[in-house]
Amino acid sequence: MDAIIPQINEIQELFATAGQANVFETVQFPNIVVVGEQSAGKSSVLEGIVGQDFLPRGIDMVTRTPLVIQLNHVTKEDPKRNREPKPIAGDWVEFSHKRGEIFEDFKKVREEIEAQTVKLAGDGKNISNEAIVLKLFSSRVVNLSLVDLPGLVKNPYPDQPLDIEEQIRNLVLEYITNPNSIILAITPATQDLAASESLKIASQVDKDGHRTLAVLTKLDRMDNGTNASEILTKRVQLPRNIKLGMIGVVNRSQQDIQDGKALSAQLNTEKEFLFKHYPGICHQNGVPFLTKTLNELLMKHISACLPPLQQRLETMKSQYENQVTSFDKPVNNKEETMLSIITEFCKEFLGLGLS
Repeated sequence: MDAIIPQINEIQELFATAGQANVFETVQFPNIVVVGEQSAGKSSVLEGIVGQDFLPRGIDMVTRTPLVIQLNHVTKEDPKRNREPKPIAGDWVEFSHKRGEIFEDFKKVREEIEAQTVKLAGDGKNISNEAIVLKLFSSRVVNLSLVDLPGLVKNPYPDQPLDIEEQIRNLVLEYITNPNSIILAITPATQDLAASESLKIASQVDKDGHRTLAVLTKLDRMDNGTNASEILTKRVQLPRNIKLGMIGVVNRSQQDIQDGKALSAQLNTEKEFLFKHYPGICHQNGVPFLTKTLNELLMKHISACLPPLQQRLETMKSQYENQVTSFDKPVNNKEETMLSIITEFCKEFLGLGLS
């Protein structure tokens, strides 16, 4: 069953390669959509799950396009590693916009994300709804598909567009309105849950909370004498419906990042902190438990929504095949021709929009 996640990823990437920016709305792929305010710890949670430093960082808004992160578990003996002229020993990344190119240096992965972001969203403070698709292969990850979105803002920087808050909210809503998405709402433990923007926007489209999982970050930065035990065990009334649960994590601090603290070392720090401060529930929190939970949730979610998704894809396939067969000349490779038609249409459409 776990193998179905990479298959869904392949279909998703095919549509993204064809240039369909609204593919996630059109096809409603099962995804885990990561939502959070700026500085809530969203990037740290994602890097903890992936186990690599690869996301751009900065004091300004650095995530300005949807970033689709497809994690693929491969063994150390996987044939994909046997590339010529040099086999791949560790983790590697491939981008859908640079097919065939292998990135083994994660500093270069970060630089490529930054470069593609500028290409899609400009070098200012604007955002784009066109996704960057990143495929990561590792023996340490579980199969997952995550979508990272720009952080929600309440007080825009002076040089940002006046409507940037509305732009970001509309982009987030575009993804989480998809009934096949799981909403991963990131919120810091140092903030009142009632004021959490990520939980507020999640509750707009998931009123019953059946597809919302909350992640409580910054457990180690709460005021002395306080902790999140009652919240994590739901012994207190929560302000929003969160049926999939709430998981607490401890990420690296900004100082840790500047000092070059390894993510593997941070996992040990997190484990020690949870055992000391949350002994009764330490095994139900932390990044490793979060990763395992997300994998299980996504597999169950795909199983539930696979029949209607398959029907939707079959309908689209039939529509495109009818268009192809209406051509005068014979078509030898229908899949290639269909992809070419979609790509050319998108180019024409974008050209009209820019003229």
